[in-house]
Amino acid sequence: MNVSYQADGLCCEGYLVNPKEMRHAQPAILIAHAWYGQDEFARKKAHELADLGYIALAIDMFGHRKNATCDEEASSLIKPLYLDRKLLQVRISAAFETLLKQPGVDGTRVGAIGFCFGGLAVIELLRSGAPIKSVVSFHAVINYSGVNSFPIAKNIKGSILLLHGYEDPLCPSKEIQYLQRELNDARVDWQMDIYGMTSHAFTNPLVNDKKKGLIYNEKASTRAWLAMKNFFHETLGR
Repeated sequence: MNVSYQADGLCCEGYLVNPKEMRHAQPAILIAHAWYGQDEFARKKAHELADLGYIALAIDMFGHRKNATCDEEASSLIKPLYLDRKLLQVRISAAFETLLKQPGVDGTRVGAIGFCFGGLAVIELLRSGAPIKSVVSFHAVINYSGVNSFPIAKNIKGSILLLHGYEDPLCPSKEIQYLQRELNDARVDWQMDIYGMTSHAFTNPLVNDKKKGLIYNEKASTRAWLAMKNFFHETLGR
């Protein structure tokens, strides 16, 4: 079902899916979409997570469930959030607070996943110091050069799993190393899986643009989803 909420003055519309068997206190997961907006891919992931027993909310980072129709429009939608990480944190934190308010959600067992731009968004949710238990980023756009980034919060209790393609052209190795070092110095419980012969957007069967480095990889996608399930089983108790 659709869930409306306010974020940074915008009217946003999330997509909420509950498990078939609801308990009084249920673990929940927030899903942050890629750069084109909340799409069928993100909503499908909400259903897949609900099938695993989680309350799942596919969020709306642009407001009014705005979806880009081309790369240029998608770039214009993410640019303000990409350049100003505090604004990005504000947007995704509002979605996180909305998930916490949903009936049946156990606020002590909430996680988040994100894809591409959404992967960056969930990393920033953790960096903000929000009381989230665990975060998984799939082929996140990791870049901290030339942006308005805020220092990582102190005493972060949540854990993070980064799932990344070795051949991802959108993430220079120095940027990945910067994030790893920052997480390590902040004493954050982090781990990273890197998949060989794997490029960007490897989880999405609808992408196949070798020129842009957007290539679906079924094997890496399956491995990454299994890694996520194991990680959430460990951190969220399911």
